[in-house]
Amino acid sequence: MIMPPPNPQLRRQVIAIYKELLNLGRDYPQGFDFFRPRLHKAFMSNAHLRDEEKIQQGIARAEFVRKEIEAL
Repeated sequence: MIMPPPNPQLRRQVIAIYKELLNLGRDYPQGFDFFRPRLHKAFMSNAHLRDEEKIQQGIARAEFVRKEIEAL
């Protein structure tokens, strides 16, 4: 069974928050080499999602993480 592609607007939001987090990771206390693989793994673990509500929840969680990293 082929899954429908995700909503293009949501996809852009996911990519944008990923790029923001990746950029913030450059100043992460434990280093970019520690941060990047974990960020990638977190996003890839949700790459299968197609339900827009679940994708929105993932974006909200990523926004929370962004705020936490900015507070460091």
